[in-house]
Amino acid sequence: MNVEILILELNFKGIRSSGPGGQHVNKTASKVVLSFNLENSQALSEGEKARLRNKLATKISSDGTLTLECGETRSQHRNKSIVIERLLALLQQNLKVAKKRKKTKPSKGAIERRLKSKKQHALKKSNRRPPKID
Repeated sequence: MNVEILILELNFKGIRSSGPGGQHVNKTASKVVLSFNLENSQALSEGEKARLRNKLATKISSDGTLTLECGETRSQHRNKSIVIERLLALLQQNLKVAKKRKKTKPSKGAIERRLKSKKQHALKKSNRRPPKID
């Protein structure tokens, strides 16, 4: 993933935001909507695109566009930087390849300890029973 190229491919749109700002919020477009076309991206390899398509299937639209928005602060510039950070974190998190799990066996000592504790528990339970009278 080439971050410099990726940032150049992003499209931003400012829209009116709800939240703090008083009367000022009604006339400024401080909320930022980020659009990233995954299919036409030059910053990602085909393998990375396939992995992201698979993992982010619910967040990607039918035309291959990933959309994020941020309206947390009053500043459009701050919202823009926040939404870029979110996108990069989302992409990096979903591009990680999970390690394969290696099967392991318990050690002989662990098996012996488990069997010993089971035996002690069974004896404790059997000692609580009333004695058998023949």
